[in-house]
Amino acid sequence: MLHRFHPHAFRALLLLALLSLAACSSPAPRPPVAEAREADPVSVLNKRYAELKAGQAGSHLYRLDAAASHLHIHVFRAGRAAGLGHNHVLSAPRLQGRIWLPAAALQGGAQALAPGQAEFLLRLDELQLDEPALRAALGPGWASTLSAEAVAATRANMLAGLQAQAYPWVRLRALRLVGEAPKLALEVEIELHGQSRRQWLAVEAGLEPDRLRLRGALVLRQTDFGLQPFSVGAGLLAVADELLLAFDLLARAEGG
Repeated sequence: MLHRFHPHAFRALLLLALLSLAACSSPAPRPPVAEAREADPVSVLNKRYAELKAGQAGSHLYRLDAAASHLHIHVFRAGRAAGLGHNHVLSAPRLQGRIWLPAAALQGGAQALAPGQAEFLLRLDELQLDEPALRAALGPGWASTLSAEAVAATRANMLAGLQAQAYPWVRLRALRLVGEAPKLALEVEIELHGQSRRQWLAVEAGLEPDRLRLRGALVLRQTDFGLQPFSVGAGLLAVADELLLAFDLLARAEGG
């Protein structure tokens, strides 16, 4: 019962436990086989896409510009006492990505774009949590001010719950594309916590010879990847299973 807790102690518990993709009770870690095989996934990614470009004259290769791109992950409070908790937002400042398009792609049309390939990578331990400017921009639902200590504690709980040491990388790979630019439907494969799932998402694409811009959003459910969202008091206070990912990505063409 809430009245049995000292209010400061209870709030401290909320701040430490509250969020996470992560204060999740997760299955026991499995051996990180993929990480052992690919000690440097970014180098593997770059090599594979360089070979794609070399294999087709006139094809187009784009590298994600992390400084000009944004990926934000929104985590929502839930439960009967949700008002005592906080929504959170994560950002990925070092997102990696490569996009390869065949020679005919700039002529337009799904038929030209569909044979292309794209893959994006991020490290969980590089995620930033609750930057004040991001929270302020999101409006009243994120208006509460969090101390640096609370943010650091929540982030540590998040990484522990995600088993980020065993599964440091999140991968997203394009599988299938339909539509006509700028409105596209994209099927992707997402790898998180050692598990892979497929889903469709809507993308708005702007394609030019020297750059490619992709905007859109998708919803991930933590339980789909074997992660159990955190809750206390039989669901009195919880983290929503659904995570909203919003992205605005800019990739620049490489010469040669």
